[in-house]
Amino acid sequence: MKKYEPEALVKVSRYQNYFPTLVPELQRNVYRRMKDLIEEEKEYCDDGNYKHMAQILTSIALYEALQQYGKSEEEAYRIVSEEMWRFLNPSGMQKLAKLSFFLPLMKKIVPSGFKKGSGFGWRYTWHQDDPKDEFHFECNECIYAKILGKRNLMKLGAMCCHADVINYGALPYTDFIRTKTLCQGGDVCDFRFVRHATDAGDGWERTKSI
Repeated sequence: MKKYEPEALVKVSRYQNYFPTLVPELQRNVYRRMKDLIEEEKEYCDDGNYKHMAQILTSIALYEALQQYGKSEEEAYRIVSEEMWRFLNPSGMQKLAKLSFFLPLMKKIVPSGFKKGSGFGWRYTWHQDDPKDEFHFECNECIYAKILGKRNLMKLGAMCCHADVINYGALPYTDFIRTKTLCQGGDVCDFRFVRHATDAGDGWERTKSI
């Protein structure tokens, strides 16, 4: 069982580079809040959810601590969202998407990866009948929506959803299509990848996904 300790969670979160720049008092406040959150959400604190909980709990604690330290709600959200997104690097996925077998590979590794990286509180619908140039699935239950929704912090959930747009929204030859997410009021998160013979702008236009 992985240890759910604030310091360890921050180090695997997307704030791992930003957090050391904070003043010690603010860091301590984040850690204290995270300890409370770990106890409050202990039903989700299993091995499968570890990386997800690192994002969720650090985001909540940092967002709240920044406001307690004098930042406005708008400024706290701006900092938390920009620092989370700044950490992302979609270049590896973009490089992989140039390969002809990208979509067949996705069909194999995504379900198994999600199964390994999702603990209690998740539910997905996978489809085995997709044509060779498409891959789609739905997330029916999500711990981001569950944990953040009951705290009226769905904007942090939408912020985390946007990470997918950053990672998948500019893949070569591949259109990432998502019309709704649980954190943005949808009944499911619908994921669809469509492979084209040409790149965007040469016969097709990218979808503006949410």
